[in-house]
Amino acid sequence: MLDHEEKFLFKEEILALSNSLGEPGQLDNVEDLLTDVITSPRFDSEVFTLERSLQVMLGGRAGTTLVGLLTVSPEVFDEVAEVRIPPEVHERLVAWRARFGLAIDNALNFLNNPDGIQGHNFATQIAHVEERRVLQGRLTLVRYNNEPQFFVADASVFLGLVADIMDRLGPNLEADAVDGDTVSRLRDGIALIERKTTSRA
Repeated sequence: MLDHEEKFLFKEEILALSNSLGEPGQLDNVEDLLTDVITSPRFDSEVFTLERSLQVMLGGRAGTTLVGLLTVSPEVFDEVAEVRIPPEVHERLVAWRARFGLAIDNALNFLNNPDGIQGHNFATQIAHVEERRVLQGRLTLVRYNNEPQFFVADASVFLGLVADIMDRLGPNLEADAVDGDTVSRLRDGIALIERKTTSRA
């Protein structure tokens, strides 16, 4: 919990944020930005620059405060209720934290400290984007604190990631670094992709 001085400063920051959000259309603009980030195929990299984007939109002080509110623990966030801000701003802040907070917090934690992964799962799904079907992958990484972090992207993004990883690992490999079964799977995977993507005459 916050001590007396921290609570005072916190409330001052919330008031400044509320003033920035009070501009006509600003609440909708911020929600559109948060929605774009959370649903982006490049969610991980865009979350990393989210604070800067909000600073440009709301001002440096208010942008930083909003990121803090989205990712702060619930008991601290309850202090917002004591600050005299317009009800529509308070309601939107509460909704944003519930809708976006956990995913953004997990992504920032993962980007700042990629160690501590205890498992992963990869699945595929078909999405309908702009009236077309798109194959997507969903990578879920489970951290040691059992909080999942997931990334959803089009198939091409994940295949590009695989190619980047192979490019970077390849030059540093030694004879016993990879077992034969893994090399065989990689070879079979490339052959399958070639068969699926080669144009038929």
